[in-house]
Amino acid sequence: MNDEKLYQVALKFIHGIGDVNAKQLISYCGSAKAIFNNPKAKLQKIPGIGVKTIESILSSKVLHSAEKEIEKCLTSNVHLLFYTDPGYPSRLKLVNDSPIILFSKGNIDFNKQKVVGIVGTRKATEYGKSVTESIVKDLVPHDAIIVSGLAYGIDITAHRAALDNNLPTVAVLAGGLDKIYPVVHKKYVADLMENGAIVSEKFLGTTPEAHFFPARNRIIAGMSDAIVVVEAAEKGGALITGEIAYSYNRDVFAVPGDIDHKYSEGCNKLISKQKANIYSGISDLEYLLNWDKEERVDSKPVLNIDQFDGDTRKVIEVLLEFRDGLQLDELCWKSQVPINQAVSILLNLEFDGLVRSLPGKKYKLS
Repeated sequence: MNDEKLYQVALKFIHGIGDVNAKQLISYCGSAKAIFNNPKAKLQKIPGIGVKTIESILSSKVLHSAEKEIEKCLTSNVHLLFYTDPGYPSRLKLVNDSPIILFSKGNIDFNKQKVVGIVGTRKATEYGKSVTESIVKDLVPHDAIIVSGLAYGIDITAHRAALDNNLPTVAVLAGGLDKIYPVVHKKYVADLMENGAIVSEKFLGTTPEAHFFPARNRIIAGMSDAIVVVEAAEKGGALITGEIAYSYNRDVFAVPGDIDHKYSEGCNKLISKQKANIYSGISDLEYLLNWDKEERVDSKPVLNIDQFDGDTRKVIEVLLEFRDGLQLDELCWKSQVPINQAVSILLNLEFDGLVRSLPGKKYKLS
């Protein structure tokens, strides 16, 4: 474990520092290590950093705590992914409140081209389970990663269906990786880690508490290209995940249900509020994520960047730098072009055959 990793983990032990403030500290100081090496006078000039936080940074206690946590992770074969690490889920990294560190155990590339989150009620009906199994089976040709929360009902049905169909699957936990919840699902974890992973933002030994689950849901939403809500009560956790995904500009799908059924209320609510698309089959997802588009081998128009200026030129310059393409959020961040303006620019460039849209709201030059 390198020296910088020690300071990265120590950030999570600083009093009064959340994920957003931790990233702000790094942007001011340049690295996690630099934060701890800054004098008190400089730390006081950083907006939002109070006296108690500075005292915690300058104390040796957080570094000792970080050392112990790293030792536990090494013993348990747990990987520590800082948000600037190449292996950190790139989709999640773009989310403002994404965890600065993910604890991961398993065998998976989080940055595969296609990732779908499937969530729903713990009290799933047989219909809901059947729909979930069908969704996963239909995703086999896309070799998509299936992300869910290992909970009863729809979640575990999605994980089991992924295992049965040899699709990689990721279980996001609300507690530490050594605190599998519910315990009865521990029997699936070994198989899951063979072609997937369990992940959490919590330290090892952390017991999953009720208020941890909404935060867990943001990770599921942030890691995915799209979220499919199969069954959800009006105020269920699955509905929260759908709402979060919508706020993250992810494509959200909901399976419509009987208007008199309790566990259809959440899905129907998302659809009626236009926060989710109706899921009636895999073609709905393929269409909105552009997975149904064939690779085109037509003759490509010549790109002459000198014919563009303003925001259009900014977008093209970023795409020229990242030839493999970028997700929309990251493209907007790097070009400093507002998302609404960028969408219009990309659409026009796509009409001209200069830009191609890829799955997961990703764009690249043709």
